[in-house]
This record gives sequence, C-alpha cells and structure tokens, in this order.
Amino acid sequence: MLSAMLLTALPAGAMEVGAAVLRIDYPSLAPISRYELVPDDLGFAGATLANEDNQTTGAFLGIDFTAEYAAVPPEEASDALARLMEAGHDKIAVLARAPELLALSEQAGEGALLLNVSAAEDALRSEQCRANVVHVAPSRAMRADAVAQFAIWKKWPRWFLIHGSNPEDRALAAAFEAAAAKFGGKIVETREFEDTGGSRRTDTGHVLVQRQIPVFTQGAEEHDVVIAADASDVFAPYLPFHLWTPRPVLGAAGLRPVTFHGAHEAWGATQFQRRFEALSGRYVREEDYQTWLALRIIGEAAIRTNEAGAAALRDYMLGSAFELAAFKGQKVTFRSWNGQLRQPILLYDGRITASVSPQDGFLHQRSTLDTLGLDAGESKCTAFGPPK
Repeated sequence: MLSAMLLTALPAGAMEVGAAVLRIDYPSLAPISRYELVPDDLGFAGATLANEDNQTTGAFLGIDFTAEYAAVPPEEASDALARLMEAGHDKIAVLARAPELLALSEQAGEGALLLNVSAAEDALRSEQCRANVVHVAPSRAMRADAVAQFAIWKKWPRWFLIHGSNPEDRALAAAFEAAAAKFGGKIVETREFEDTGGSRRTDTGHVLVQRQIPVFTQGAEEHDVVIAADASDVFAPYLPFHLWTPRPVLGAAGLRPVTFHGAHEAWGATQFQRRFEALSGRYVREEDYQTWLALRIIGEAAIRTNEAGAAALRDYMLGSAFELAAFKGQKVTFRSWNGQLRQPILLYDGRITASVSPQDGFLHQRSTLDTLGLDAGESKCTAFGPPK
C-alpha cells in the first residue's frame, strides 16, 4: 500500500531510472539438501525489494525507479540482452557464469553498464576485466581471504586442503593456496575428492558417507583445520562429523564465507529480513542480497547525481564520494582499479553469523576491506585506469 501511495505522489515529468535483471539458468543437479532448492524468484525478489527501497526516496525527488526481469537458458542470453537494450535498458544486473558474462559485456558495448551479481572468477577482476562491468559479487579471492584471516586470527595456521575434481573446485583450491601464502597459513597436505557423478541425495546417503569420508581423510599430516574447496557442492557438506581426525571445517562447509544469509540480524539487518520475507515468503539467499545490492547501488548513484545514464552513474559509483549502507557494519564502496565492490564477508555456520572478515589486526593503508581479494598492485586490470 505504501509503494502505491508513493508512486501516485510522483510529480509530472519525473526522471525515470530503469534497470533490468538478467538471470541465466543453467542445467544443474539437484542440491544435496532440499533446503538448498532454488526458488523461481531467485535474485528477482531482491531486485523487487531494492526497487521499492529506491522508490521510497525517489518519490520525493521526482525520480521514478522501474525494473524489468528476464530468466533464460544460456543459449538465449544474447537475444534476452538485445531485447532489454532495445527496451531502453543500459543498466543491467547479470546473474551468469564468467563465459556468458564476458560475451554479454562484448555485446552490450561501451554505452551500457553490467553489474555482475554472481560470477566469482578472479580473472574478471584482473586480466579479463571489462570497463562496462562492475562486480557486486565477491571474488573467490575475497571469500578465501575471509576464511584465511579467521583461521590465522584463531591461530590455526596448519591447513589440510581437500578440493573437488572439477575445474571450479581446483580454482577455489588455488584461491585458498594464495590466501595461505598471503596471510601466513601453511597447507600441510592437499587431497582431491573425485566427482563420480550420480544423484548425490539418493546414491550417496549418510550410511555410505559415514564409511567413505573417514577412510578418505585417514592418515593426513597433522593439521589444525580442514579447508574444503568444493564449488560443485559434491562432498563438502559431508565433511563435518565424518573426518578421521576431528577438526573444524572451513570453506565450502562448516564455517562458510557468504555475503548474506537469512539469520543475519546485526547492523539493522532485521528490518531488511522482515521486509524480504513479507515480499517473497521465504528466507533471503546470497543471490537475492547481491541483486538487491546491485539495484540499490544504481538507485543511490541516481539519487546523488540526479542522472539516469549508465556512463554518469558508473563514474559516480567508482568515485570517492560513493558509499552505501549494506547491513554489514561498514558502508560499501568500489575499487576504482577493477570495479570490485568492497564489502565485509560474513562467516556463517548454517545458523548464525559466527564472525565477520576482515578480522581485527589485518590492516591496510587504504581500507581494511582491501585486505580481501585483489589489491591494486595484484590486479592486472587496465580497463579502469590507475587506482584513484
């Protein structure tokens, strides 16, 4: 009712700021747990809430915020982008994997701005960066660094790294290896868990896992924690309580690095959670929060600049004046050298926020948030010019 009242309060000739959300739906196996079933409105629910938030302020400033959503399989991504751009959208939040994101970036051209909501590849923030893409989703390095900082803060420097056999798993393992070198962790042993396919919920089961995982982890070098690199969601959830040597599990299971979760209530997040649940009838997921954040970034930039075009909003987002409250204890900003959004990473145990990185004691000359992920000297991105 409030949104409808605000819409009617808009003055004649209001500036319209339109945004779109393009979600690429890939074929996938059923998740290990029914709790992880993907909702039909994944990402879109967060965008709808963000649009309502933008409209609340926009109604008093003569700005009308609108949003359009599209969900397509990978082979229809190009046509979907073309339709959105023909409809006048030059600011598009994209939930896609790296290959499709790069292809969409080339297709969109210099006149558009894509906000990456899901792709985690570090290369997108480095040698494969694009001037028309900014990254709301944290990189693999940011998540791995968040875990590494906590392990070192806890004085758990010896790590037993277990990774899957798929390329995404090995890339995540490489991120943890880099984080260990960066913060003083020592990987005492690495093992690969082979993905043999099959239905993980019906074929694996707790009985087989209860016998398999202890044997797989038997005889490992002395370690403080197990680091799980399982981007494919094949084995990591089974590691807690099934290890041969009982140890904390961090990474893809146990204590996990996330941007947001449904139980987070600190820093005013309770009101966000209640509004999201009233809107969608479910708990928030990371993709929802990241899409909410993408559209709120657009809204904040438009409100501050009184501009609607992608180029003007991009310049403001990457400038020193931009900041946005995001219910995580610090205002988020963009790295000017590669378009990555700085943000704290929550460490979530499946029930509560157990900690938040960056951890105390990890310092940086610019921002402690720059201790997470590629710093200016580490990124090979040249599309954004020198750091500002």
